[in-house]
Amino acid sequence: MKSDRYKRGWEKLKEIDGHAGERVIEALKDIAPDLARYIIEFPFGDVYSRGILSLKEREIATVAALAALGNAQPQLKVHIHGALNVGCTRQEVVEIMIQMAVYAGFPAALNGMFAAKEVFVERDKEGQSN
Repeated sequence: MKSDRYKRGWEKLKEIDGHAGERVIEALKDIAPDLARYIIEFPFGDVYSRGILSLKEREIATVAALAALGNAQPQLKVHIHGALNVGCTRQEVVEIMIQMAVYAGFPAALNGMFAAKEVFVERDKEGQSN
């Protein structure tokens, strides 16, 4: 039986990341099911479910952090999709990457911008306007 934390996390993951989040969890099931459960329960069941910040604000913070890391392109793309899914505009995502040039450096900003460009192209092909 799944815990309330798990159920809450699964619903939040689907709300933010849709099928992309589900694919990540599914890909972990045969090699690291515990890691998949931890991802659902802690970040999404506990942290993302807190009420103080909106999902949009949380995704802005997440996109900025992943862009600043500079080595998390797959996760950055998932969360750019997530940011767009919860109300960020493409221009806001671009602005996040420009901001990263100041604090994380131009290479991180460029890598983030190219990840955003890939997400935008993918969404255009799927007919998603935001």
